[in-house]
This record gives sequence, structure tokens and C-alpha cells, in this order.
Amino acid sequence: MRTGVRGWRWRRNPLRRRSDVVEAWTVLIVAVLLFVVTPLVGVAAGLRAHDTARSLAATQRAERHQVRARVIGAPPERLSSEQSDRAYAYRAQVRWSEPGRGIRTAWARVPAGTRTGDTVSVWFDARGRSVAPPPGDTAVWQHTVTVGLVAAGGSAALVLLGHAVERRIALRHRLAEWEREWARTGPRWTQPRA
Repeated sequence: MRTGVRGWRWRRNPLRRRSDVVEAWTVLIVAVLLFVVTPLVGVAAGLRAHDTARSLAATQRAERHQVRARVIGAPPERLSSEQSDRAYAYRAQVRWSEPGRGIRTAWARVPAGTRTGDTVSVWFDARGRSVAPPPGDTAVWQHTVTVGLVAAGGSAALVLLGHAVERRIALRHRLAEWEREWARTGPRWTQPRA
């Protein structure tokens, strides 16, 4: 013979306490928050991050220009760790010609392993400073996915933390309810019979 235990918090029975009903509703709310709201938060944050990153990349593409230049002079000098990324780890003097401006020379970031005489693509801003290339579509999408996942994970962690706090409070209330019930019925069970 099987006894139906599922959903006992939703059905009326003499053992059900008010804290059991609150806990049942809380589990339902937590499930909706985790499986519906949390993904929506991640998608919304990702879409916002995508718009921001895409407009930033477009702005950087408009402000920066790429030139093909030849590395001249001494071998490239290593950049400090704060100024460099892995792909552009060296600064070297480069020379290129621009239509209407003649031959120009500047210090620029060049790819690691570049030698004197190599032709490389370098990026400059409007003031002529060497800058990193603007982010491409892959970098924008990586940023979008990362922000979306972090937002969804953070909201899920917040929901689960709130649920853990609620469970602790519900346990405290349940123990207090049981204590009150025992105070009412305990003397009948503990009195000696004559």
C-alpha cells in the first residue's frame, strides 16, 4: 500500500502548519524566478551590453585608422605588462607613406616576433598615437555572452541566497509552532496515570 505524500503542503491536513504553506509557495516562486526571470535578466543584460559594445566598436573604428608600415631601426622594445596585450607586445619605430602627407615615422605597437624590415598593420588614433585595433564582431559577441552569463548567474545566486535565508526563517517559525503545540499537548502525554 502506497501513501500519497506529494503535494501534502498544498492539501488540507492536520499536520500542515502555516510555515509549510509559506514554504510551498516560496519553492514555487523560487522555481519561477530561477527558470523564467533569471534567463530573462541574462538576455536583457546581454542585449544591453551588445548595444553598448557595438556602438563603442563603431566609435573606435571611426576614430582610428589602420596603415601598413615597415618596421625600421633597432629591434622592437618590449612594452610593460600594463601597456601591452599578448598580440601586440612590442613597440617599434615604423615608417609608412600617406597620400597627401608624404612619408611618416612613428612609434607603434607591433605584433610579437616582428623583425626590422617586416611590414605590419598598425593602428593610430586621430592624434597620431599608436592604439590597439578596434574590437571586431567576435569580441563584441564574447563581451555580450560574458555579461549575459554573469548577470544570469548573479541573479540566480541572489535568488538561491534569498531562498536559503527564507528556509532558515521558516525552520525557526516551524520549530516555534511545534514548541507551542507541544506546550498545549505535552502535559496530557507526560502526566502519570493512576
